[in-house]
Amino acid sequence: MSKVLELSNKYKSLLTKYGITTLLRLSHFFAQITHESGNFKYLKELGSDAYLDKYDTGELAKKLGNTPEDDNDGQKYRGRGYIQITGLSNYKELSKDTGIDFVNNPELLEQEVNAMLSALWFWNKRKLNQFADLDDIKTITKKINGGYNGLKERQDYLTQYKKIFI
Repeated sequence: MSKVLELSNKYKSLLTKYGITTLLRLSHFFAQITHESGNFKYLKELGSDAYLDKYDTGELAKKLGNTPEDDNDGQKYRGRGYIQITGLSNYKELSKDTGIDFVNNPELLEQEVNAMLSALWFWNKRKLNQFADLDDIKTITKKINGGYNGLKERQDYLTQYKKIFI
């Protein structure tokens, strides 16, 4: 919990820029990034080469914009940052919108400031503040995760954070 308070204070101006200023928005945002980053332990998606191969071929690779002719896209554009930005398409769009070349330097997303920036970018692109305002954790989780993986843990974090952001 102290990490959440540290980050919310340290990046207050960035959070404000992206409109994450209310109790519900702060609580939902931090509940999601806490879960996605394994309680702030991981800024790079875990998984063996075999696990990451799923990003190299088939429908998932196509959806992520990874190129089938480049067998290394799954590894290179694995999830990174607090929300685990994944796939060449997302890296390109993030790079274009921020002016930081994450395509050629994907490891930059493993730096705290860029991990936060990318999470805020993703949150904003998916218009998640509107769902936070409705206290709709299921929709937020689905838009971040593609399903409801870790929903219970996300809900537990949300309950905790609602108490600290009062």
